[in-house]
Amino acid sequence: MATMREIKIKINSFEKTKQITKAMKMVAASYLRKAQEQAEASRPYADKLKDVITGLAQGASGVKHPMLESRPVSKTGYLIVTSDRGLVGGYNSNLIRLLTEKLKERHASKDEYVVFVIGRKGLEVLQKRGLPIIGQTTGISAIPQFAEVVNIAKEAVSNYADGSFDELYLLYNEFVNPVIQRPVEKRLLPLASEELNQEKASQTAYEYEPSEEEVLAELLPRYAETLIYNALLEGKASEHAAQMNAMENATENATEIIGKLTLQFNRARQAAITQEIAEIVGGAAAL
Repeated sequence: MATMREIKIKINSFEKTKQITKAMKMVAASYLRKAQEQAEASRPYADKLKDVITGLAQGASGVKHPMLESRPVSKTGYLIVTSDRGLVGGYNSNLIRLLTEKLKERHASKDEYVVFVIGRKGLEVLQKRGLPIIGQTTGISAIPQFAEVVNIAKEAVSNYADGSFDELYLLYNEFVNPVIQRPVEKRLLPLASEELNQEKASQTAYEYEPSEEEVLAELLPRYAETLIYNALLEGKASEHAAQMNAMENATENATEIIGKLTLQFNRARQAAITQEIAEIVGGAAAL
């Protein structure tokens, strides 16, 4: 049985841990608010860009672009958005599990796919598993900017355009609310998907200069890069929410353990006092 001194040391240790987890929860909550605002602010730009592209794709006759055309799939690309730090609950593990399931479901060997990774945690895990990683970005800030992800986004899009792979999937944690973050997979390329084709073009009339084809060729890569950036923003908001929840649970667990240890300490102290009184009474009786 632990001595009173040992119990006291444990209580002090958990008190310090509780202070740390509580502070981390407050920091994550602050970042979450900013990341959520940033994600919401980026949506109108992506929506308008999609509206213009949809109008071009549906209105321009004979327009052809590699990003709008489906082709036989011999190799697939995956871009996964993970975190750079731990202490985020199941944020990374759920996403990597989803990727693993999709790879087993679609591919018989590692020669049939390539992977782009954003985030150190995902990179470390996937490297240990020996996956064919051809692009990576780490050290993303808590409130990311487009410049931090533009290189890997351009690399993924240009690899598709060059024919290095025939479709590109985007995997990230979708931010639903501060309690729910959902790992999702979306096909990013080709853009000739049902979602784009079923989208109704805006009734606004546009004049294109120099031509619809050239404008479309310029906008399509930018639109794909914007979708990757939006996925990063969603992922960051989800990451901060996951860390906030994880630290809240850790703080509650520390409080519970401290309560149990305090009860154990009080019982040990009462037992010691009782033993001391018994010894005094026994000594007095002997006299």
